[in-house]
Amino acid sequence: MDLNELKTFVEGSSNFEIRVITHSGSRFYQVELEDVEGSRHMLTQRGKPMLFRSLDDVYLELKRADIHRAYLVQHVPHDEMIGRAAHYSEPLASRMPLVF
Repeated sequence: MDLNELKTFVEGSSNFEIRVITHSGSRFYQVELEDVEGSRHMLTQRGKPMLFRSLDDVYLELKRADIHRAYLVQHVPHDEMIGRAAHYSEPLASRMPLVF
């Protein structure tokens, strides 16, 4: 989903969730949208996942798409290293609300 598709989707739907995803040890952020059906869509540019260098860059792009709320999700490899399933998709376990 590119930025224009995101903007069009937001105009036509009100029930979705935006996640700003970062991996521990990384300085980059990705944006993911999950719709009502549970389908996940990464924000892309020219067919490749879009990477942001700061949360300010993410805020700017999401504001352009008229989005003012998202969740920050940090992937931590600890669980995967010790054999547990990653829990970053669980609502209260690893998400922090962002309002801008």
